[in-house]
Amino acid sequence: MKYKRILLKLSGESLQGSQSHGLSTDVLQSYAAQINSIVAAGVEVGVVIGGGNIFRGLQGSKRGFDRVRGDQMGMLATVINSLALQSALEENDVAAKVMTSIRMEPIGEYYSKERAVEYLREGRVVIIGGGTSNPYFTTDSASALRGIEIEADVLLKGTRVDGVYTADPERDPGATKFDTITFDEVYRRDLKVMDMTAFTLCRENNLPIVVFDMDTLGNLEKVVRGEQIGTLVK
Repeated sequence: MKYKRILLKLSGESLQGSQSHGLSTDVLQSYAAQINSIVAAGVEVGVVIGGGNIFRGLQGSKRGFDRVRGDQMGMLATVINSLALQSALEENDVAAKVMTSIRMEPIGEYYSKERAVEYLREGRVVIIGGGTSNPYFTTDSASALRGIEIEADVLLKGTRVDGVYTADPERDPGATKFDTITFDEVYRRDLKVMDMTAFTLCRENNLPIVVFDMDTLGNLEKVVRGEQIGTLVK
């Protein structure tokens, strides 16, 4: 395998599948099976999941919620998703541990780098919920932060899009996909890979990003093996 330790960022919206909200058991089982295949090959896996399939803080603020309260509700949504993925992994005979950035034992263990790395070395998938525990920070930022902390080789952003394009491919049929692109070129072109805080964290700490389509079965293993799937930002 090209990568020995990864931080996998999963979209909350992806977990809803074809539904308008909530959790799709089919998607959860697909993700669990893909993670199982790389854990079996010896890869250490950390996971951060968004909460947009349940509640997003920015959406809440547009409906009259206080932004801080809205973001806290979004943090709790990420914990629900983390527990759902843990259950799916355990159904696939994968040992998984939920850690949270906010104290909420016994739902999850309070996150610390030392304990997370210890679990990774034991072969457990570590799912870190609760975002950064601070409002105004996205789960993209949380994934960048945790990826740096656990000394991951790469941040894998699993989405429903198969890479980074010159423009939005849904709006511009002439948009072309990059196989590889530098951090600086992403800045120059003003491309939307992750939010700027997360992207800058990765750039300043030399954590490469791979954006790929997680919904295609087998893609995760191909990325970890080093096959040309998605877009590598380095």
